[in-house]
Amino acid sequence: MIYFNIPPLVGEELDHIKTAIAAHKICGDGMFTKKCNAWIEEKTGTARALLTTSCTHALEMTAILCDIRPGDEVIMPSYTFVSTADAFVGRGATVVFVDVDPKTMNINADLIEDAITDKTKAVVPVHYAGVSCDMKKINAIAQKHNLYVIEDAAQGFGSTYHGKALGTLGDLGCYSFHETKNLSMGEGGALLIKDPHFAEKAEIIREKGTDRSKFFRGQVDKYTWVDYGSSYLPSEMNAAYLWAQLEKEREIYNARMRSWDAYYTALKPLMDEGIIELPFIPDGCVHNAHMFYIKVKDCAERTDLISYLKEHEIQAVFHYIPLHSAPAGIKFGRFHGQDVYTTRESERLLRLPLYYGLTVEEVAFISDRIKEFYKK
Repeated sequence: MIYFNIPPLVGEELDHIKTAIAAHKICGDGMFTKKCNAWIEEKTGTARALLTTSCTHALEMTAILCDIRPGDEVIMPSYTFVSTADAFVGRGATVVFVDVDPKTMNINADLIEDAITDKTKAVVPVHYAGVSCDMKKINAIAQKHNLYVIEDAAQGFGSTYHGKALGTLGDLGCYSFHETKNLSMGEGGALLIKDPHFAEKAEIIREKGTDRSKFFRGQVDKYTWVDYGSSYLPSEMNAAYLWAQLEKEREIYNARMRSWDAYYTALKPLMDEGIIELPFIPDGCVHNAHMFYIKVKDCAERTDLISYLKEHEIQAVFHYIPLHSAPAGIKFGRFHGQDVYTTRESERLLRLPLYYGLTVEEVAFISDRIKEFYKK
């Protein structure tokens, strides 16, 4: 069976976890957490990076930092994972969905301004498949209307937009290190902070509302409860697992890119014949090979192709059910404008296996089965 995903494993993870255990420091903010934070800061150029227990929790922290309150509105695409909306719904906000650009499946920046009301507090662009949204346009709109820009860069670690790392282009950014992502710590994420004035408050939120981080730096002689917070700090063992992969980040990136390029080359003839569509990478965007997807004619054809690939022991999957059509989406949000592309394109999209360790031969096998399907 060729699985859709196998979590990355580079070989040093267990050694690092043993080191954490031997140091009698496994609860978090130990050596490996600090190493990961510093690596991300140097790699991305962000003012501050903080590992979190998940990207979901990083998003929840942004909602607290931006003081999202009941009655506020937050604009985002409907084609995204539930966490994007949950983070703001949990603070009482209404989520306002707008349509996607069918070329990238990212939020259509041209539709954002019309969705803004006097209640709008933030815009949350989601960088689908690690391909950047039109951040120049989104930031200009946000600046004009005095809105926060919170990047859901769950899939965007290692991608750039005009040379700048995704997650550093708005006010706050969020990464995921879930087992399905390019780099993993099992469950985990990171909050990227552009403006240093958010940093101290973010530490307090992450440490259950206490100034414990300042205590460990020797800035206060004891720590205490100073504000609202929760337990968003990951285990040191999770951080140790991630550190092994950060050390091999380029190796993982190059391997995934080889698979992505092999898919594109093999399947391009089907695109040239107008049978399928392949991913589109806009100018100025460098992606991270997080995902390779194709778009087929419709939902029925996708179902048939999934079944055909399964017969050949290939696991291919579709992605999100648009949030605005879900029970919670109807309850907590609304779709602004027309759903021209979100639902239609979501029903055509099929994700192919892509992970560190997938071989070129396996990519060729999968591509050949897809070609066979269409010959039949």
